[in-house]
Amino acid sequence: MARYKKYSKSPTFTILVVIVSIISCYLATNNEIDKSYSVSNRNTVTTDLKVYYLDVGQADSILISNNNHNMLIDAGNNEDGPKLVKYIKEELNITKFDYVVGTHPHEDHIGGLDDIINNFTIDNILLPEVTTTSKTFEDVLDAIASKNLEITIPKIDSTFKLGEADLSVIYSGTDEKNLNNSSIIIKMVFGDYSYLFTGDAEKEVEDIILKKNINIDVLKVGHHGSSTSSSESFLNKVTPSYAIISVAKENSYNHPSESTINRLRKYTDNIYMTSELGTILLTSDGKSINIDHFNTDTNG
Repeated sequence: MARYKKYSKSPTFTILVVIVSIISCYLATNNEIDKSYSVSNRNTVTTDLKVYYLDVGQADSILISNNNHNMLIDAGNNEDGPKLVKYIKEELNITKFDYVVGTHPHEDHIGGLDDIINNFTIDNILLPEVTTTSKTFEDVLDAIASKNLEITIPKIDSTFKLGEADLSVIYSGTDEKNLNNSSIIIKMVFGDYSYLFTGDAEKEVEDIILKKNINIDVLKVGHHGSSTSSSESFLNKVTPSYAIISVAKENSYNHPSESTINRLRKYTDNIYMTSELGTILLTSDGKSINIDHFNTDTNG
């Protein structure tokens, strides 16, 4: 992908974003995620899996690590980027990602993505097939271009591996009017446990994926616990045993919604929030899950 200059919110930049989107679509056809196997509800594993729901305030960032293979789903707000880089490099000793996913181009999900791209070796970067003229999105595209990376637009039902974990793309949208509903949704299976990472997908998308195999154990609650997500029909299909909410204390959106919490409590009492616990770490040997939490300097 050729390097291009910054044209923040200008007509030229808008045209450029469209061109980049077209190029990305072409690249995606040549960089498809492997579709050679299907993802069931369990697999055999010999190593431990770690899933960090990083404390980035009113934003999302999830780091998954297994057998020296690493994946990052979202990278918080702009201010979180340098802190995430420092924590991941210095505390976790990670320098390379097999996959980096920007679930959708809202600042609280891709704000720190340019810092991640600029500071780590990345094999694959996944983005949905939508564009925006925001400065944040422009910075991400600039970082991708500067590292000569190719964008992969994941196809629904495509599958891939991260170490011994099996992952599948449940959804990836094109809704530019409501970017939340363009969110890449990923299911992961590791041993006897399965996980769902939902981005900010709202009820409209939840209804679309009801026919999918989304009965899982651990749910990353959509849209920071907003009332627009985690519908009754969706939760009735998912039936989570654990629910993780990435959210800030006393945020202006009043997340998580009391109605969402009440719906979740019909299925589980294991509801964990970064606003209360800081970074939340799930460690699994495939037969059990251990949950820990601690403060990290990752919230900018």
